[in-house]
Amino acid sequence: MAKRSNHLFGEIANFAALHKAAKRAVRGKRAKPGAAGFMANLEKNLLSIEARLQSGTWRGGGYTEIEIFEPKHRRISAAPFRDRVVHHALCSVVAPIFERGFIANSYANRTDYGTHRAVTRYEHYRDRYRYVLRCDIYRYFPAIDHAILKRDLRRRIACEPTLALLDEIIDGSNQQEPVEVFFPGDDLLEVAAHRRGLPIGNLTSQLFGNVYLNGFDHYVKEVLHAPYLRYVDDFALFSNDIEILKVWQASIAHYLQGRRLLLHPEKTFIVATSEPATFLGYELRAGGQRRLPEASVRRFRNRLRGLRDVWQAGQQDELNIRQRVNAWVAHAGHADTWRLRHALFRGGWFDPAREPESPPGGRVVRGGSWNNNSNNARSANRNNNTPANRNNNNGFRVASTLRTARADVFTEMSGEFRSVQGFS
Repeated sequence: MAKRSNHLFGEIANFAALHKAAKRAVRGKRAKPGAAGFMANLEKNLLSIEARLQSGTWRGGGYTEIEIFEPKHRRISAAPFRDRVVHHALCSVVAPIFERGFIANSYANRTDYGTHRAVTRYEHYRDRYRYVLRCDIYRYFPAIDHAILKRDLRRRIACEPTLALLDEIIDGSNQQEPVEVFFPGDDLLEVAAHRRGLPIGNLTSQLFGNVYLNGFDHYVKEVLHAPYLRYVDDFALFSNDIEILKVWQASIAHYLQGRRLLLHPEKTFIVATSEPATFLGYELRAGGQRRLPEASVRRFRNRLRGLRDVWQAGQQDELNIRQRVNAWVAHAGHADTWRLRHALFRGGWFDPAREPESPPGGRVVRGGSWNNNSNNARSANRNNNTPANRNNNNGFRVASTLRTARADVFTEMSGEFRSVQGFS
């Protein structure tokens, strides 16, 4: 059994730790009323939280629930800002304990991992195997069983006050979408006795989601010995033998039943890796090509129009609006989207006063590399190059239009697009 960590609560429930947590929690949210009000009386609020934690009387507040319908229907739960400060303080101490046991191919909600590395790893396996088993867990966060999660947390943590705080956050979860699923041996009383569901949107839920599937990760890697990667509840296994993938699928379904989870019947399938695949917001095609799904582009164009409207109404300044679109720009920058970004951002800069246009005609070609490593051809920053780095590993993109014979070469450096004219 793994070593259990003790004497953690003092690192969580002290003024200095809570102050650092508040600084992390407020990043990008200073203009929000809850965060602004908390930070206006920061010292008083932190002392109050510290006293409640140390006395064991801290209780989480109610959640603000938001229903979203794109790209799918979900219920997002926003905890009060003072609760988020506690979540940050807790995760800063607890998360590293579990992080040491996570496998390398688990990419969600981890520092220096993320969607782009997961997609790159998917492409790595896709280029080496003929078939892929794509899996998704049916209503993952609403289905997480509280008793099983608490048992998992106790395998690595022995500090009773810390466990009590973790239990308080889990037990304080608001009601999630119902998951009426019966497992072997269940009856109506058995199903009703299981508390399930974690709020989507909590920092703690992101950690708990990885903890809950950590044993499963090790099962796939160490028992099935499968080429495998996971991002939250979306995961993939690769093989050259389709029959092996069918056996693995049955084994996975059986294992997940022990965690009171089911594979999604419509999102679990086996397909040839030569077929185009949608994974983590990209359409992945042969030859290393990436596209953004049309639905994603349409949603973002609508969002841009909404941002333009609030800017024109004086409800947001341009700096805040630019910050809100930066994440999407970074996401789009890892795909073949030069024409789209040129239409929406004037070649890289968002103008909220301007109506987004249709992309210009022509096509975009992923460039080669001045080095002998073909992986460097996908984008200039795929090697983590900085603007000051002028080595020969940078890839390039060539965009041609139908109206002129001239092409522009755009080199991507740290999210900025620098135009080099004069190519013919």
